[in-house]
Amino acid sequence: MKSTGFLPMYRPLRLASILSALLTVAVLSACSTPRTKPANVVDRSKGESAASVPTPPGYYRVKKGDTVLRIALDQGQSYRDVVRWNNLSDPNQIEVDQLLLVRPPDSKMTVKPLAASSATAGDRKMTDAPEPKAESVKPDAPPPGIRLSWPAKGKVVEEFADGKSKGIDIAGKMGDPVQAASDGRIVYAGNSLRGYGNLVIVKHDNTYLTAYAHNRNLLVKEGDSVRKGQKIAEMGDTDTNSVKLHFELRVNGKPVDPMPYLQ
Repeated sequence: MKSTGFLPMYRPLRLASILSALLTVAVLSACSTPRTKPANVVDRSKGESAASVPTPPGYYRVKKGDTVLRIALDQGQSYRDVVRWNNLSDPNQIEVDQLLLVRPPDSKMTVKPLAASSATAGDRKMTDAPEPKAESVKPDAPPPGIRLSWPAKGKVVEEFADGKSKGIDIAGKMGDPVQAASDGRIVYAGNSLRGYGNLVIVKHDNTYLTAYAHNRNLLVKEGDSVRKGQKIAEMGDTDTNSVKLHFELRVNGKPVDPMPYLQ
């Protein structure tokens, strides 16, 4: 059949009309539909990190390279207690920024009484007790509560240095006796803490804890009760380059110089 030329012109015009109509409807719909506020999306990889949130009292926020054993030692706790308090099925699986409870769940925060130096002038007038002289205060004297016996015989070849050495090193001979510095309970006996070799940790109370490192043999196990002067290990050179005992005293988990405490 011969084309009249009408049909080829009709189809493009009809298609253009349909597209124009659809575009008009879409524009009207967009104008009539109220705009909604976009949902907030938190980018946890670039947003505020968990480490910037204050750590609650009694908790510790895990940092890169931490282990439960190291955290427990630095907090003055038994690592088994830390595992139990946090219901850790695998103590080797902890994550950076994870919060770990490092105080007994039923413990309560106590408020220390004001020191005498913080009393007001009016308060001082109400008491007849004389103020202590400045020269009578001995900053190096340990607070009451514990007196330690020497854990081994030998020369101190490395002294405590804040930020460098967390304890003292006592030189000796292979197999020399290592003794508990005070009564307590064994909360760790093993070699999982890097840099300490065969290690024994004794918890004396809720404040004081002592650590004995680089031993040849361990003569106690976790959970044992020990008495002051009891032999708990034999001196050695595990994880170090000479025969010695590395001895630490922790007060509320913080390393302090044990010398003023040693009798």
